[in-house]
Amino acid sequence: MNFETIVFYIFAALTIFAALRVITARNPVHAVLFLVLAFISSSGIWLLLEAEFLAITLVLVYVGAVMVLFLFVVMMLDINLVRLREGFWRWLPFGAALAGLMAFEMIWVLGSTETAGGIQAVKHAADYSNTKELGRLIYTDYVYPFELAAVLLLIAMVAAIALTLRRRKDSKSQVVPDQIAVKKADRLRIVPMKAERKDSATN
Repeated sequence: MNFETIVFYIFAALTIFAALRVITARNPVHAVLFLVLAFISSSGIWLLLEAEFLAITLVLVYVGAVMVLFLFVVMMLDINLVRLREGFWRWLPFGAALAGLMAFEMIWVLGSTETAGGIQAVKHAADYSNTKELGRLIYTDYVYPFELAAVLLLIAMVAAIALTLRRRKDSKSQVVPDQIAVKKADRLRIVPMKAERKDSATN
């Protein structure tokens, strides 16, 4: 067993442990922190597979942005843990069956003779860039699926903005054309008043 295999088993054990703690931790903040540990361990496995771009993307995007957002949301919200655990035992058989199905699929794929025989470690030169190779594949062989995914993400962004900015009775917004077309007579009213004289007797 070489050093690379030992490091792989360490990262794999950390990933499995962190994933189990995500669903078994009682504190939501601890669950989010264990999820961060699972992502970091997964990025270590990506590094062992010589996929540095995917590893740094996993750390920057998920750990640096998404998980930090989740952590702040969980810490700011007053989560009722008792209500959150309601129905846990009712959905436990369904979750166990789904987890068993996923484990069966992974074992079947990894243990198949078709996939096991085709998985071989490829040694690349020192100047090999997987980022360049990934970009070449995305913009040549997989350009149409990549553009389709970009369009779907754009539609999701537009839909999210439209749902956020939908007209509500309690919302107030500025009407720019009305503000530009305003005149002095609409905002300013001059009222004529007579000058008052002080009575000499009162002085």
